[in-house]
Amino acid sequence: MGNNTIGVQNNAVGVFALNSNIDGAANTAAGDSAYFDNVDGSFNTVVGWAAGGLVEGSDNIYIGATAGLPGGGSESDTIRIGDPLVVLDCYIAGITGATTAAGVPVLVDGTGKLGTLPSSKRFKTDIKPMDKASEVLFALNPVTFRYKKEIDAKGIPQFGLVAEEVEKVNPNLVARDRDNKVQAVRYEAVNAMLLNEFLKEHRTVQDLKATAEKQQTTIALQESQIKALTASLREQATQIQKVSAQLETIRPTPQVVENR
Repeated sequence: MGNNTIGVQNNAVGVFALNSNIDGAANTAAGDSAYFDNVDGSFNTVVGWAAGGLVEGSDNIYIGATAGLPGGGSESDTIRIGDPLVVLDCYIAGITGATTAAGVPVLVDGTGKLGTLPSSKRFKTDIKPMDKASEVLFALNPVTFRYKKEIDAKGIPQFGLVAEEVEKVNPNLVARDRDNKVQAVRYEAVNAMLLNEFLKEHRTVQDLKATAEKQQTTIALQESQIKALTASLREQATQIQKVSAQLETIRPTPQVVENR
């Protein structure tokens, strides 16, 4: 803190920690050269050798050697743990087995940023029906597989899709890493497409059901009409038989004339 002038309530532990701070306040930096380049940022907590280097901003939390904004720059209101170029795996206790009934899935992008995927209308633009866009699902090829041993030593059977194959069908259904290489399938988008196809199929079934019900009603009406016509024909046949019988009773008996 050799350059500090009016900054107050700062805590620096380590050689060159908060070295460039002039008027930033309420910062805590622990570790040699921790938050070395901050000038007037305040309320930062930085722990680790050279953590937060080349960064200027406020309300940041950086933990781990060289943790911070890659390449440096201005940043505020951000938490970063570890250097993404060094740290390759992450284990956090208290998550596995813990339940939150009202929670939402947490996603991670190719840079390691964590977040949720909001569904509220206030976050969206260009909203329109999915329509036939979901028909790309019929070109996908579900597979079974096992991850390589360096990823999953137990070789647990997995079920899903191959991201490179999905990319050929629709590039919007894959996620990429920091090097822009295909990394994963956006299954949340696939699920939305599955719902759209299910609803389309459901509407088709409902239409077919309605058509069948109309046909059944028509058939029932026709059967009723046929029964009525049959009954009428039978009644007419009975009347004809009665008339025929009456005619037989009144028909004159033919007389025979004897020739002599």
